[in-house]
Amino acid sequence: MQLTGQWADSLLALERLHILKLTVWAATSILVGSALIAALKVRRTDSPLLLHFGIQTAAWGAVDLVIALWARTAVELRDRDAAVALDQFIWFNVGLDVGYVLVGATLALCGWALGRRLGLVGAGIGVMVQGLALSVLDLQLSAGIVR
Repeated sequence: MQLTGQWADSLLALERLHILKLTVWAATSILVGSALIAALKVRRTDSPLLLHFGIQTAAWGAVDLVIALWARTAVELRDRDAAVALDQFIWFNVGLDVGYVLVGATLALCGWALGRRLGLVGAGIGVMVQGLALSVLDLQLSAGIVR
């Protein structure tokens, strides 16, 4: 793979923007998931689907926030080899993201097929949403890397 025409500072700015987007997504996920759980508790509503969706959303948001904060400390100007390694890492992450979507779909379908276990369906949908969002963020970063 040849990365020609990519300046190190433009790649650095692109990587920082990606981390900012990941941070915003993580914080939004924590906020939405927590608000959903709190609303269910305040209203004393029993909805396993929404509860488990909220739990997955908040938990994934917390993990994503830790990853984003850690990644901020590791961002630096990259030479050609480091840029190639970043590109390969991003495509590896896209593969993981697709795996998350498939695992979430499997959970949701199994939950539905095994007697309408709505908690499992909600958790599966939550995992799918996170996988889709992360794949969009990773593909946006990958699209900005000049090859």
